[in-house]
Amino acid sequence: MAGLFRWLAGRSLRFLHVLGALLGWLAYLASRDYRRVLRANAQRAGLDGAQIRAAVAEAGKLFAEVPWLWIGPASQPISRHVRWQGDALIDEALAAGRGVVLLTPHLGSFEVCAQAYAERWGARRPLTVLYRPARQPWLREFAERSRRRPGLETAPTSLAGVRQMLRALRCGDAVGLLPDQVPPRDQGVWAPFFGSPAYTMTLAARLVLTSGAPWLLAWAERLPRGGGWVLKVRRPTQPLPAAGGDDIASLTAVAAAMNAEMERVVLECPTQYLWAYDRYKQPRKPQRAAATT
Repeated sequence: MAGLFRWLAGRSLRFLHVLGALLGWLAYLASRDYRRVLRANAQRAGLDGAQIRAAVAEAGKLFAEVPWLWIGPASQPISRHVRWQGDALIDEALAAGRGVVLLTPHLGSFEVCAQAYAERWGARRPLTVLYRPARQPWLREFAERSRRRPGLETAPTSLAGVRQMLRALRCGDAVGLLPDQVPPRDQGVWAPFFGSPAYTMTLAARLVLTSGAPWLLAWAERLPRGGGWVLKVRRPTQPLPAAGGDDIASLTAVAAAMNAEMERVVLECPTQYLWAYDRYKQPRKPQRAAATT
């Protein structure tokens, strides 16, 4: 398997995206559960049949491009394949000196966002990303290699990792995380996401409210025919509700506000959201070292 991963890393993006589209459809046709989750989640957001079919192919492209992103040729920096929109917002946030929280939903190619930031700003303001190691040892090796690059730090999903992210913000650096990832039990609240209750992390909001850092939404929209990505950065449309402590009502209001912003950006590019991710599942039990978010 590791050999195949290395072989794929040497292929062109166009080849990987064609292959990924085929694999996306194979996965969709082969698994009833996969079809059920993808269709149900997409229909919650109002996607029609054509958009759902496009989302099937885009999900396959997402996974097929991972070898290229993790261990692709060092001669091809990610910046050669990325066009920015809204990058001035990051410049502005970093210049203020309070750090910045970058939130990237499961939209487009979320691996690209961290690498592109690290190449552009990492030398002066590193990015710390929340990171959960892969379960398979061979895959974990490739993932760790990908994340060992200048300007990019990783924080474990533990209390130590949360403290590391807060320290980074206090130094004026950037942190990044996936705000629509289902957290472990007791580390989130139930808040609406496309009209249905979804267990939602409160860590993203806590980082913003505790540090006073601004927060931005960022995602890498995949271009057709292996053309790379457009990395889009947006401000939230509304400020977060005033925090009233750790009571459930206050945390739920903040989580709902963040989910509303996630919905907005997802609907800018709905076919590239990972609808097959089981966003509405019950949270798992936390590991012993997990952080309270």
